[in-house]
Amino acid sequence: MQSNTSSVTKNPYVLAWAFGLIFYLLEYAVRSAPSVMIPELSASFDTSAIGTSSIIGMYYLTYSVTSLVAGIALDKLGAKHPLSIGTVVVGLGCILFAISSIYGGYSGRLLQGAGSAMAFPACVYLASRAFSPRKLATAIGATQCLGMLGGSAGQFLIGPAIKNGFSLPFIWIGLGVLIVSIGILILYITPKEETELASKTEKSGLLSPYKIVFSNPQSYLCGAISGLLFAPTTIFAMTWGVAFFQKDRMMDFQTATLASAFVALGWVVGCPLIGWIADKIGRRKPVLIGGAIFMILSLLQLLYFPEIYPAYISTFILGIASGAAMIPYSVIKESNPDKVKGSATGAINFLTFGVTSLLGPLFSYLYGNTLSTAVDKEIHFQNAGLFWVACISVSIALALILKETGTKKDELVS
Repeated sequence: MQSNTSSVTKNPYVLAWAFGLIFYLLEYAVRSAPSVMIPELSASFDTSAIGTSSIIGMYYLTYSVTSLVAGIALDKLGAKHPLSIGTVVVGLGCILFAISSIYGGYSGRLLQGAGSAMAFPACVYLASRAFSPRKLATAIGATQCLGMLGGSAGQFLIGPAIKNGFSLPFIWIGLGVLIVSIGILILYITPKEETELASKTEKSGLLSPYKIVFSNPQSYLCGAISGLLFAPTTIFAMTWGVAFFQKDRMMDFQTATLASAFVALGWVVGCPLIGWIADKIGRRKPVLIGGAIFMILSLLQLLYFPEIYPAYISTFILGIASGAAMIPYSVIKESNPDKVKGSATGAINFLTFGVTSLLGPLFSYLYGNTLSTAVDKEIHFQNAGLFWVACISVSIALALILKETGTKKDELVS
């Protein structure tokens, strides 16, 4: 009888999680879409490609900072209102991004990042209530899988749409209206709840959950590792990939878009697969390190042995392996108390995309600025790829000192 009651209680959270996934899919499309329209955006905003890249990068600035607000809001208020508000903010950011003004571009992209910061933590928060702990890594992997499917669609579908004559305002306003509509549905579907933190806020202080999370060294390791593994997809594939494949590898637009989009498509396979493997063997670290090693191998093949198979196969394998970046999201939740689960996810999002915000301008300065002027295009492409190999190598070194948190962690010391 108790089992049936529990199942009924969790059903609303499964439905809310499903609609959260739809928002997450759409916000990832919003995140990746600018990579296939840099020339059009440059003309619309009356700025250079580097200036447009700066506007696009504003997304990660507000995303990282607002992730902290997202975590505390989820722990204090539950998912209902924070998630619906975040959805509406992204929709408004899309509509602003349609304005042919550099100020509209900056404002729209800042709002897109701010609202999107709520998507993943809210989905993880809802998943932790809808599924058992033994299935958490799998559920988180499935969540990220849908996000990257949206990221792939943002390139696969919007790139051809632009080539077929659809205007930027039509695309961005359409996305905005759709996302706002999803936000309204989320408001009505998501259960309202009394959270443990809400009843204790006055006694312990609003920021007390982050005091717990940020006093744990594991939290910093998780954020750094995830950020270093995320960056090759978020910065290279989703921002610079199309341009690099066109300029350095002399691909046409369609082929370059395909190669870039297949990284995100690889995530669709890799995130749930790697999460499932980590749950199945009850260990996090071997799966995390193994995925990072495969990322390096796939990059080296793409850089130095591109004739083995087409670029989109290389990037697809890279995407599958980079699903390992989600493992630290399970580790940070398992390394901190249950009462701060929302704040733990917000903290790792802040740290992860804080790393992205730092690496993005550095990569642009070192390699983006020389994309059109490099004499030896192949050497330029290889050096740019080695930048990400170095980042992934650092993540492996950090993973070696990370504490195991899987269900079979006790077997390591027995």
